[in-house]
Formats: sequence, C-alpha cells, structure tokens
Amino acid sequence: MSADRSLQILLDELGRLPGIGPKSAQRIAYHLLEADAEEARRLADAILMVKSEVHFCSRCFNYATGDECAICEDSSRDRGRICVVGEPRDVSAIERTGSYRGLYHVLGGVISPMDKIGPEQLHVRELLARLGTEEVEEVIIATNPNIEGETTASYLARTIKPLGITVTRLASGLPVGGDLEYADELTLGRAIEARRAL
Repeated sequence: MSADRSLQILLDELGRLPGIGPKSAQRIAYHLLEADAEEARRLADAILMVKSEVHFCSRCFNYATGDECAICEDSSRDRGRICVVGEPRDVSAIERTGSYRGLYHVLGGVISPMDKIGPEQLHVRELLARLGTEEVEEVIIATNPNIEGETTASYLARTIKPLGITVTRLASGLPVGGDLEYADELTLGRAIEARRAL
C-alpha cells in the first residue's frame, strides 16, 4: 500500500470522529506520523482496551468496567434520588459540579421524532422498572434544554408523576439549545440546586 493511500485511510478514519474536521484530522495524522512507534502503539492499545473493557452498567446504563458502574456500587450515594440524563457524558458533566450525590439513569438518547427515536428506543422501560423496585423519592430530569430534551422531559414527567414520585427539572441558567457536556461547573451546579417541579 502506498504512503499516500495509508495516510488517506488515517485521515478518513480521523475525520469520522465527532468534532474533527479535515484540518484537525490532518494535524493529528501528521503528529502521529512524526511520533515514535511506541507513542502510536500506546494510543492504539488505549483505544482497543477501552473498547474491550468498558460497557454499559446493567442498572443505570452509564459506562462501567464491571457489572455496575462505580456510582451504582457506591453505598454512600443518596438512593432516594435518580438523575435522568440523555448520554453517559452528561453524568460526567454533573459529577464535576460536586453538587449531586444521588444515582443516575442514562436514557441512551432523547425522544426525537425527526430521527424516528421514541421512548421505545430509549431506556425508559428500565427506568420505570427501577422506580417500581427501588425506594425513589425524586427523579431529576437533566436532559439538554433544547426541543428534544424538553419533549423527553415532558414525556417522562407525565409518565412518572402518577407513580407518586416527585419529578423535577434542572433550573434555568443553562443556555437553551446548549449541551450539558459544555456547561461550566458553576452554571450546572446552580441549575441542579435550583431545579423546579414539573
């Protein structure tokens, strides 16, 4: 295989990563070309290791290396609260605030009719099963403050309220159309503390 072809394959694969445009892909590819073989091997090994060792928690669908994630296994967490998020990366964003000590439930996305994603494609059934077997007093809905996130929050509130469980939503302070992943810790921390009932 020619050097040009090998480089193009690398550029194509890097370009498939989120947030990596053609220029960034080119910078990364040239960095890897100039790095010694050991540095490239460490990167390749880290990618293969995370793909083989990390999977979804059987309870909350966060990332885990065992059957359950570290948060679900932590007996010091407040078991009476479940914070519902769209993606595992949202758990990390909330954890960075240090403002929340309850459990989580990761939906695996949000309701999006345009993308043909309804409640059936998400981990809603598993959430309802947890609410039926665990002693939960409050469900905090922490989906992104955009149309899909608000649709998901409204659906969950309508579904959970009849169970007699308090349902709250993160307070304003997060920009509409923004992503939790990019919110600063202070803004996200205040939004958690000032959550409101739905």
